[in-house]
Amino acid sequence: MTTRLIRSERVRNVRSPGGRGARLHAWVGARAAAVRARGDAGLATAEYAIATVAACGFAGLLVAIMKSSEVRGMLLSIIKSALSLG
Repeated sequence: MTTRLIRSERVRNVRSPGGRGARLHAWVGARAAAVRARGDAGLATAEYAIATVAACGFAGLLVAIMKSSEVRGMLLSIIKSALSLG
């Protein structure tokens, strides 16, 4: 059997009655094995979307908290005390 390099992966030229279909099947199998061996290198698109939605929800919660008069009063007192120290 001979081997050839296709897209950085070795694929055997399968000599069978299937011809090209058998070679394609071998290439797909080799490609799938390479993908499985590589693992998950980063977040998938769906995970990015979930993280973005969660970040937007957290930002909305922070905006709601910051608009309350109690938090506004606390922040104002912290800023006044920090400016009066100088």
